[in-house]
Amino acid sequence: MNSTLIGNISRFVLLMAAQILVFNKMELFGYTAFPYILYILLYPVNGNKALLLITAFFLGLTQDIFLNTSGPHAAACVCLAYFRPAFFRFSFGISYEYQTIRINDRLTPERFSFILISVVTHHLILYLLELLRFSLIIDTLIRTVATTAFTLILSITIIYLIKPGKQ
Repeated sequence: MNSTLIGNISRFVLLMAAQILVFNKMELFGYTAFPYILYILLYPVNGNKALLLITAFFLGLTQDIFLNTSGPHAAACVCLAYFRPAFFRFSFGISYEYQTIRINDRLTPERFSFILISVVTHHLILYLLELLRFSLIIDTLIRTVATTAFTLILSITIIYLIKPGKQ
């Protein structure tokens, strides 16, 4: 096994464990953060895209099982994994695949826009699927904005806590 695979497996397990044991029980004004999506955001740019889609599904499915929901997390994670290359292209430019992009480096406007767009997309899809009513669109938007802010703060904090040291 190579170090990238071991790193991805450990990131998956650690983020899901933290989400299930800590963040699902932590609320701010009645809203929960979902930093488990960092697994999708921190997945290597040139990594296997099919594997990312499969693991994103299992990431969301695990969250759905522990929250006893009917699949909105799995669907939102798969959508996020699918649209991730487009978000990279939007944030970093057309040649993002040839650059060495590390999301856990110094926070630049490009990295922040990538994280913001990704979190907003995930949360919007999640709450649209969770509520399933057009009449509740205002509630969906309020939940999306509130949890996006909470998730952004926690995600950026986690990124800086796990940032590898300079060598």
